[in-house]
Amino acid sequence: MGTYKCCLIFKRRFRWTDAPPPDDVRALFAEHSGGAATMGADGLRRYLESSAGGDPDAADADAEGEADRLLDQIRLQGHQQRAGPRLPRLGRGQLLGLDDFHRFLFSADLNPPVRRPRVHHDMSQPLSHYYVYTGHNSYLTGNQLSSDCSDVPIIKALQRGVRVIELDMWPNSAKDDISILHGRTLTTPVSLLKCLKSIKEYAFVASPYPVIITLEDHLTPELQEKVAKMVLEVFGTILYYPEEEHPKELPSPKSLMGRVLLSTKPPKEYLEAKDGGAAKDGDAEQNPGKGTDDDAAWGTEVPDFKTEIQSAKEDDASENRRDDDDDDDDEDEQKMQQHLAPQYKHLITIRAGKPKGGTTSDALKCDPNKVRRLSLSEQQLAKAVVNHGTEIVRFTQRNLLRIYPKGTRVTSSNYNPFIGWVHGAQMVAFNMQVHFCFRVIYPGQWSCLMV
Repeated sequence: MGTYKCCLIFKRRFRWTDAPPPDDVRALFAEHSGGAATMGADGLRRYLESSAGGDPDAADADAEGEADRLLDQIRLQGHQQRAGPRLPRLGRGQLLGLDDFHRFLFSADLNPPVRRPRVHHDMSQPLSHYYVYTGHNSYLTGNQLSSDCSDVPIIKALQRGVRVIELDMWPNSAKDDISILHGRTLTTPVSLLKCLKSIKEYAFVASPYPVIITLEDHLTPELQEKVAKMVLEVFGTILYYPEEEHPKELPSPKSLMGRVLLSTKPPKEYLEAKDGGAAKDGDAEQNPGKGTDDDAAWGTEVPDFKTEIQSAKEDDASENRRDDDDDDDDEDEQKMQQHLAPQYKHLITIRAGKPKGGTTSDALKCDPNKVRRLSLSEQQLAKAVVNHGTEIVRFTQRNLLRIYPKGTRVTSSNYNPFIGWVHGAQMVAFNMQVHFCFRVIYPGQWSCLMV
């Protein structure tokens, strides 16, 4: 019941009307009440047992008299909400109506969330069948140009349940160790070893499912060998890497519980992608550097799903192409990396790549003999869905697709993720340095992808 003043002269009272129970609640009530109009303690106990699913934390709900006590609480709360008289405890034999049952299901006091989130999906399918909570530049504490690099944002991301951590590896100033920083910017570095130790300590505090470390590699073979030794020393037996060089199918989250995986593009493949052919005139997909200059494009952002696709379709040249993320090496780095350290290469579980030197259509071709990960910027994805939407969905059925924010998001803002999700992109990478509304969709677990 609510009271409102009208024109400061008289009062009018309105009675609250609750929404009727939905069909699924009606079906649930009918199932446990045996089709009757009311439910007793036995019916409520059957519902509690079935919803607990054998959880030992719910064992006290099976104790003698627990269902009777809960029935009494439900009825009392219902009468209090309706401003009715307070009913005495009725004891055994009391009955529960459909409205009472509906109120109980949605009452935070009477039916609180389970103490530990439980995954109810089938987690035995390949990784490509699942959406994965993915971070972007996971080591940054703020903006993309001048903020500090630290293991603290990595820890916070893992505590939220993020399953993919990105590290950008560069030689330190003495060229004898590895630093983590956003290359060619003013960001201050943090050591790789410190990040790896923090990942190991916090990897499974929010979820037992695997943590994937995506590496952006700018190292010499000597430093790659050092990375391999660090990774093996820090993670030991929890590090997963397959026997075969090119697996035909990705492992399942269930089989990888408690394991850590590495994903990156081997430097040899960097060379093949960069030297695979010059862009043809007029082919914007092959020459992402063309377009407006950087200064004119700073701050340009795509506001929503439809606008992003339409923008890519109508005015290719107006989009900034600074995809300075994930594996964009210069020629000196390529020459440095012509010979990949063998031990380092062996530890790479998920081979990665980008559509360099070829069209997006070529990059989306599926190889029946091996699986891989493909990375596209948000702009590349927006263009690809216009003409290659079906190919993207087909690619994600066996392979992994990672989408990352464009380089002009210097404030660590995020883009509309739905364009990636609806096309099956499993790894839609978010800047975790800012609060964003989409984080509630992934509360620290893996979610099934309908294919």
